[in-house]
Amino acid sequence: MRVDKRAGVFWRWWTAGTTSMVGSAVGAVALPLTALTVLDASAFQMGLIAAASYVAWIVIGLPAGVFVQRLPLRGVQVGADLARAVAVASIPLAWWWGHLTVAHLVVTALVVSFATVLFDVANSTFLPSIVEREQLQSRNSLTSGTHAATLLSGPSLGGIAVQTLGAVPTLLVDATGYVVSAALLRTLPASRADVPDRWPPIGKLIREGWRFVAYHPVMGPSMWAATAINLVCGAQFALHPLYLVRDLHAPAGLVGVLLAVEGVGALVGAALTTRITARIGTARALIAAGFTTVAGALVIPWGTGWLAYAAFAAGSIVFSLGTVVLSVTTRTYRQIASPPDLLSRVMATVRFVSWGAIPVGGLLAGALAGPLGARVTLLVFAAAVVGAPLVLLLSPVRHLRDLTDHDRDDPQHTEALVASR
Repeated sequence: MRVDKRAGVFWRWWTAGTTSMVGSAVGAVALPLTALTVLDASAFQMGLIAAASYVAWIVIGLPAGVFVQRLPLRGVQVGADLARAVAVASIPLAWWWGHLTVAHLVVTALVVSFATVLFDVANSTFLPSIVEREQLQSRNSLTSGTHAATLLSGPSLGGIAVQTLGAVPTLLVDATGYVVSAALLRTLPASRADVPDRWPPIGKLIREGWRFVAYHPVMGPSMWAATAINLVCGAQFALHPLYLVRDLHAPAGLVGVLLAVEGVGALVGAALTTRITARIGTARALIAAGFTTVAGALVIPWGTGWLAYAAFAAGSIVFSLGTVVLSVTTRTYRQIASPPDLLSRVMATVRFVSWGAIPVGGLLAGALAGPLGARVTLLVFAAAVVGAPLVLLLSPVRHLRDLTDHDRDDPQHTEALVASR
């Protein structure tokens, strides 16, 4: 009965997240196309919008773990969903009233960004409380596979919706997804975590989480590898719509399809992660995944005409496949190896650093694309992703078959990190 009950909670959690992700995937096409086709945004403005979508990880990424630890998980998730729904819905309203500007899109992206930080940290912290330890890898793979499926279907639907309804009205789909997600999450059990009589200072709690991750021989290098990949992701978020529309002259419907193709790689990666890690080990899978992202990023900006469309699709599939394998593997390890009272802060620390690289990549790409062009800028960032496998090869990870081998072979190190708090 206990297992059935936990399974029911998981599936409601999963349904809420899936609904939200579908809306977000549609919005990921509609928002940049609104900027490009309705407001004629420049390359720098596109980079600014992309950066605003992730800058909150730099601003509140570290304290977010403390906030989530102190607040009810369900309340954080529901509040974040409603905040995102209101922010996105404001764009069609401003457009209908004739007051839509690029600044409005940037502010909306900022609000969504801050709400998403709190939501994602709470969501990642909530999962281990509703599934058994041995199920974490498969549940994380399912979540990543679902995200891949939404990446595959959402942008395609978004591109079709933009051609049918227009870019701005399509954003209502995104807002609706957040509302439905909030309603479902409201049915989940409230957090019953023990609350101390007096919380330690926020700064002390943040430093504990940072120290544990930064000095951990496995989590630290894994975090920096993810940071290198996310720097490139930020550039891609900013430049892919621009590259497809202005360099390759792709119509809106095709833009949606090509942006969605990365979902194929993500779906394959999520489906194969458990099989790959079981066969070659989680540590070796990380290094292989890092080199896979390099290959994909280098292929994306090549060719002209239909060859360019094919290269973009193939490169996106390969890049996203490697990214998902690395993401699922490292996320599962953090959920297993982190002390329970540190988990939210560990998640926040990793995402502060790695996801904080996304807006940096977006801003740098927007600035470089003006003088260099979108294609050359994408190649520059493809070279930068080489840092992902290199940082793993230069760390203790290269000596391991599985990431958990470190905890077995050198348990004193992790114990020392916990004790140093």
